[in-house]
Amino acid sequence: MPKKMEIFDPAMCCSTGICGPSVDPALVRFAADLQWLRQKGVEVRRYNLSQEPAAFAENQLVRDKLATDSTSCLPLILVNGVLKSTAGYPTRQQLAEMAQVSYDPAHDAPPASPETAPTLASLPLAGDKSNGGEQCC
Repeated sequence: MPKKMEIFDPAMCCSTGICGPSVDPALVRFAADLQWLRQKGVEVRRYNLSQEPAAFAENQLVRDKLATDSTSCLPLILVNGVLKSTAGYPTRQQLAEMAQVSYDPAHDAPPASPETAPTLASLPLAGDKSNGGEQCC
């Protein structure tokens, strides 16, 4: 069965959070990890509370979690509609386990050094609609 991963992010200025003068390295890593999952055949959908509030309102599980925990539970990660993670961005290995895709640390581990890390240009950035990014604030 194909895997569908949905990420419900807290409010950010753009769809990935990779924009503006100070980019959180955790968001850069997570964006690269989601690209890796897509290459593994996982359908990845990402929703930003400030830009797509309807996606949050339309999902009963997300609505319930927000009602009990407020936005402190974000990001929420669902796989095929099942809640898998709350309140943090998992590692690539954890994402692989959630999506039940193969993960070999020798080949699939994210880059460990700045020289081999993904560049911002290789990730979906705000305003880059050709690479999966959205308009920025």
